[in-house]
Amino acid sequence: MMTVTTIIAGLLPILSSHGTGSELMQRIAVPMIGGMVSSTVLTLIVIPAVYGLIKGWRLTEAGQPLSAPIGRAAE
Repeated sequence: MMTVTTIIAGLLPILSSHGTGSELMQRIAVPMIGGMVSSTVLTLIVIPAVYGLIKGWRLTEAGQPLSAPIGRAAE
């Protein structure tokens, strides 16, 4: 999160600039910010959710409860 925040904070001044060559740099900065946001959402939300769904299905298929207490064998 710190890396993504730093990269986005570094790209925001490029988006708000109005000097010579800023039009070209803005076209480069916008997809970079979008890529950083989408990769962060994918890494922090989508992949863990998919893993939880797959792992949950495997536990259900094996006949084990999804919320077995730690240290106790599943009945």
